[in-house]
Amino acid sequence: MSEQTEQPEQTVPGGPGDSAVTGEERPEERPEARLERAVRAAEQALIEFEIAVETFRVEVENFSRLHHQKLGPMYTRLDELDALIAEAKAARTGDAEDLRRARDARSLVMPMPGVDELFHDWLGSEGISDDAAAMLTERPVRPPERVRPSEEVRRLYRELVRQAHPDLAQEEGERERRDAFIARVNAAYGRGDEGLLRELAEEWAAGPVPEAAAPGESEELYARLEWLARRKELLSLVAKELEESAIGSMLRMAPDDPDRLLEEIAEQLLAQVSEREAELAAELAAE
Repeated sequence: MSEQTEQPEQTVPGGPGDSAVTGEERPEERPEARLERAVRAAEQALIEFEIAVETFRVEVENFSRLHHQKLGPMYTRLDELDALIAEAKAARTGDAEDLRRARDARSLVMPMPGVDELFHDWLGSEGISDDAAAMLTERPVRPPERVRPSEEVRRLYRELVRQAHPDLAQEEGERERRDAFIARVNAAYGRGDEGLLRELAEEWAAGPVPEAAAPGESEELYARLEWLARRKELLSLVAKELEESAIGSMLRMAPDDPDRLLEEIAEQLLAQVSEREAELAAELAAE
């Protein structure tokens, strides 16, 4: 019986015997690379959080201004009617307690403003404000048209912030350029100015594109993560203050349509004004 000669085992490229594709032979990923990915993910998460906080801040500010402009006269009218009703009742009864209530009600009515109050926010370091100039020249003042800017304005704003956020800069000069640009973006968004946001998008697209920075050392990346964490904590405090404010609490009652909430409050106030006017008429008729 002749001996069989063993043939060397054949390996198929890419097959189980190919050491080039086995996991043991692959070079492991550098720890700095994984850390850098974590930093980039934290940066993007922080930017998204900042966008959410800023959009809510604008809504709170717009709601506050519109609330004062549209509903302020109704609140003043209610206070005046309450005072008139209390005074009419006190005049009819002469009761000491009714007289006290009448004085208290009258004290709640907004007094005539003084000179300082009349010119509050009219004058600034750069002279007379735009709103004041519009009033003096009989040009219409442009208040915010709605609590929440349009969907297109919000889309443009988010895209610009994601592209130009200062936290993406690696050098101080680039950060300053981005800071100044984002300040203009925030101002345009606060006014709901879609045209200006489009112009700013074109300006950014045409501007210098910063070079991608090479991965830093572990210490730098860890320091960056710590800074992002501290920034997130500060933003969380700002968000909490906004949410717990009187206007923020009202906005959370109607997260999907805050403009409709203003209309509903106005309807309720008008109904209260009608009730008070009827009560005053009945009180005067009883004298």
